[in-house]
Amino acid sequence: MSTKKLSIILADDDEDDRLLFELAVKKINVPTELLMFKNGVEVIEHLRDNRKNLPDILFLDLNMPNKNGLESLKEMKLDPGLEGITVVIYSTSSSEKDVESTFLEGANIYIKKPSDFNQLKKTIEKVLTLDWQYHTSLLNRENFLFRL
Repeated sequence: MSTKKLSIILADDDEDDRLLFELAVKKINVPTELLMFKNGVEVIEHLRDNRKNLPDILFLDLNMPNKNGLESLKEMKLDPGLEGITVVIYSTSSSEKDVESTFLEGANIYIKKPSDFNQLKKTIEKVLTLDWQYHTSLLNRENFLFRL
């Protein structure tokens, strides 16, 4: 059995959301290393500076200052060194336009931020234990919008 920690990055400008996310990750039974950033500029700079140590999963909020989640996603998918990162859109928006545009730009899954902490834990745990190879091979609009 592997003891490798799952490398996770969260990019979210809301401090409360970052703290709740961190607490939820600590409460689930998946060994992780979590880095957090406040906006798309910070996360893209970090990814480019650490190409040899990319995360297993990047949780990306859509509504951030300086560079929003969609802009960050587009930039990553155009960069050959970053295009393969598994990207989970993690947003308060449930707008069909946001879901559609992030799907078309190559995100792997879309999660509307749960308002309940227990639901947040369950959602994060489910995402962290997903069989990503299977999920991405069957990716379509139906399984892109994540539901428990």
